[in-house]
Amino acid sequence: MGIENNGFLQEEFDEDQDGAAVGNDGQLHEHFHFVVDKGQTLVRIDKYLVNCMAQISRNRIQDAAAANCILVNGKPVKSNYRVKPFDEISVMLAYPPSEFEIIPQDIPLKIAYEDDDLILVNKNPGMVVHPGFGNFQGTLLNALAWHLKDSDKFDASDPRLGLVHRIDKDTSGLLLIAKNEDAKTHLGKQFFNKTTQRRYNALVWGNVKDDEGTIVGDIGRDPRDRMLFTVFPEGENPNAKHAVTHYKVLERFGYVTLVECKLETGRTHQIRVHMKHIGHTLFNDERYGGNEILRGTTFAKYKQFVKNCFDICPRQALHAKTLGFTHPRTEEFMHFDSDLPEDMQMLIDKWRNYAAGKELEED
Repeated sequence: MGIENNGFLQEEFDEDQDGAAVGNDGQLHEHFHFVVDKGQTLVRIDKYLVNCMAQISRNRIQDAAAANCILVNGKPVKSNYRVKPFDEISVMLAYPPSEFEIIPQDIPLKIAYEDDDLILVNKNPGMVVHPGFGNFQGTLLNALAWHLKDSDKFDASDPRLGLVHRIDKDTSGLLLIAKNEDAKTHLGKQFFNKTTQRRYNALVWGNVKDDEGTIVGDIGRDPRDRMLFTVFPEGENPNAKHAVTHYKVLERFGYVTLVECKLETGRTHQIRVHMKHIGHTLFNDERYGGNEILRGTTFAKYKQFVKNCFDICPRQALHAKTLGFTHPRTEEFMHFDSDLPEDMQMLIDKWRNYAAGKELEED
């Protein structure tokens, strides 16, 4: 699902006599844009959107539809409209996206590659990618706005430019940014058509049984907690998306395993959800329960060792290590690899010493 978003459906709608929400300039402005996956089953648009936007209630979405603020392929629809594959959905608000203008901030970036069409950033853990609720500053886009402040062609607030894909705040690694509209379209199609190559390194709880394997499972929002995602049997949940993750064991440390995950699809929290589904939650993944001791002994010394590990890497141990894609202008296939960040490398070294019997001896 392709997504652009430049604001929040949190504001009240000011309706004119025709029931459409309009701003002071008499116009509606696009704040969210979704492209429906080719495999999407028919489902009401209010159900579809509530699955896409975790912090927005279904009632608010229905209000937006009633105010003619939800467009499909350029035409207003009501909340009972059933979305179809490749529908383009726009959520319109009364105020322009410029009210959420991304302010340039001098924040250091690790740039792995840059040319006239794109930038490849090795994102630090803890950096939010896009301004959002509670995070209007200090994001990757704020840093990019500063880095490209002298360019008259790049506007970080323009949804036709910028982020081609996203990774979670506490996931580190390679992230691709388009500097112009043609690059955004070209690269976006590659992610949509799943022709990019992405590999992640993850430290997971437990001794993964098989040296390699494939996880297939539809991913959708957990009905008990919409901030979480979970795996559903195929076809059970019309809002759940088909997802495939290939994994390979890189190194075993007894109670935890270092794995490489290759994404065939790109769903939200895919690796985190799929690995938990097969019983191997990511180490220190607080949202999915990996910040508890899930494997090991009950000895106080071991508990202290794990606590020290949590302190060293205070986030889910997940890094977007490699990225391969076709350059939008030259058509050359490009492949990039990145080093693990310091916190994750220290964590792996600590578990490696533990598995070799050195760590507890030193403690």
